[in-house]
Amino acid sequence: MFAMTDFALRTDDQETGAPRRAAGSSFYFAMRILPRAQRDGMFEIYSFCRSVDDIADSAAPHRERLAGLARWRGEIEALYSGGGHPESRPLGRVIAEFGLRKEDFLAVIDGMEMDAAGDIRAPDLARLDLYCDCVASAVGRLSVRIFGVGEADGLQLAHHLGRALQLTNILRDLDEDAAIGRLYLPREFLRDAGITSSEPRTALAHPGITTVCTSLVRRARDHFTQADAIMRRCPRPTVRAPRIMGKVYHAILDRLVARGWTAPRSPVRVSRLHLLRIVLQYGFV
Repeated sequence: MFAMTDFALRTDDQETGAPRRAAGSSFYFAMRILPRAQRDGMFEIYSFCRSVDDIADSAAPHRERLAGLARWRGEIEALYSGGGHPESRPLGRVIAEFGLRKEDFLAVIDGMEMDAAGDIRAPDLARLDLYCDCVASAVGRLSVRIFGVGEADGLQLAHHLGRALQLTNILRDLDEDAAIGRLYLPREFLRDAGITSSEPRTALAHPGITTVCTSLVRRARDHFTQADAIMRRCPRPTVRAPRIMGKVYHAILDRLVARGWTAPRSPVRVSRLHLLRIVLQYGFV
């Protein structure tokens, strides 16, 4: 599960290739405001992330999922050696054009392998942070190079915004993840709330679940605050897209808090109208 794939909306049917894979997501709308080269680059990053995420979340046996991710690891190595499958060549061109780092692609695969190797259940805080770094902040490190954010600010923005988005994802998808045997809530927070079971449905039914989620909300909000501070000092054109993503996910987090954490937990979404307002407010200034 990674943070760039959510909030489906209907879009036009003329997109093909990598843009078609992104069409219908909030990511798609945020990226449409970019200049053509940056937009195409981000769609290639999205397509790669979507491909490895689909492998990690498939119903195939763990061994097959890991084998599929290993093939992608080999493909990334090949692209950086001047080879690669013809279907991956557009990604190779983006790598060369924007100077993207191999270790960030491999980190994304590392994160997907954490899901593919076995169901994650109540990781400790250090492992949860590593997971967020791999599946979200590593994607951010690739993205900020395409956006043109300065090196130091870009690394910090990827660190904080990636974690903010992923923690929001985790809080939004509690029941969806539990249905496939996953529980990303940290062990320490569960223990402090008196929850001793790591079985997802049992943990989510415990009266202390509100305390756990409130603690994770606090972490997510802190990362959003740090990311906003970084974006305020960056040239506006370089942070239009990440600002839109941040505002959309922050709105989701606010709605989750307003809904509450005890069952039944109704799905929370950002409306098409609200998304368009965010794009208009932050995408053209």
